[in-house]
Amino acid sequence: MSCSTERQTGQHTARGRTTGSVLSGLAVALGCALFLGGFVWGALVYRPYTVPTDSMSPTISAGARVLAERVDGPAIRRGDVVVFTDKVWGDMPMVKRVVGVGGDKIACCTKGGRLTINGTPVEEPYLQGDGPASPVGFKATVPAGQLFLLGDHRSDSLDSRGHLTDGDHGSVPRSAVQARVDALAWPLGSIGVMQRPAAFTELPGGTSRPGPVQPLTLAVLVGAVLVLVGAAYGPIARRKARRRRG
Repeated sequence: MSCSTERQTGQHTARGRTTGSVLSGLAVALGCALFLGGFVWGALVYRPYTVPTDSMSPTISAGARVLAERVDGPAIRRGDVVVFTDKVWGDMPMVKRVVGVGGDKIACCTKGGRLTINGTPVEEPYLQGDGPASPVGFKATVPAGQLFLLGDHRSDSLDSRGHLTDGDHGSVPRSAVQARVDALAWPLGSIGVMQRPAAFTELPGGTSRPGPVQPLTLAVLVGAVLVLVGAAYGPIARRKARRRRG
C-alpha cells in the first residue's frame, strides 16, 4: 500500500503504525508527563508532616499525615492551620491554628463561651466538644509581626495561652512559620482539602486560599488514567487481531 493510500484510509501512519497505536503512545507520554510532573511540582510546593498529638482534634487527629504548603510568614491569615517552630515552645515542629495577628486583641470567653477578636465574637465550629472556646479565660494583645496560636482541642492543647507571661504575650513571630496545612493525606477516611473557617472571612484581612493541592491531585490522577489506558491499547489490539485471523 502506498503512502498516499494510507493517508486516504487513515488506518496507518507513514511508518506503518496504526492510528490507534500512535494515539496510545501519545496518551502514555502525556500521562507520564502529568503524573511525574504533578509529583515533582508537589514536592517543590508541599511538605508532609505527621501530627503527633490530638491538640488539633477533631480537625486533625493524632498520627494524621498532612500536606503543608511552603509559605512565608507574611502570607498567613487568621484561621490558617500552620506548622511552626519556636525555641520558646520547643525545638520540634508544632501544628496550631492562627486566631490572631499583629494588633489584634484576643479574649475569651463571652457569656456564650465564644472567643472574641477585637471585640467581635467568633464562631468556631471546628472545636472539640460543645463547651466554651477555652476552659480558662484569657486575654492578650498580639504584637506587630506576631501570631497568636491555639489548638482546636482547647482542653488538651499547649498553645499561646500557656505562654501569656512571655514577653510577646504568648505569640510567635511570623518568621517561625514553615508551612500552612492545605490537606489531610492520612488516614483514608479524612483525606481532603483543609477548609477555611467562614468566621474569619469577614474580619479585616480575610482568610487565605488553598494552594495548588487540587490541581496537583487532578494532574496525578489524570496522568495515571492516561498511562493505564494508553498501555492497555496494545494487548487489546493484539487480541482483536488474533480473533480476526482466527
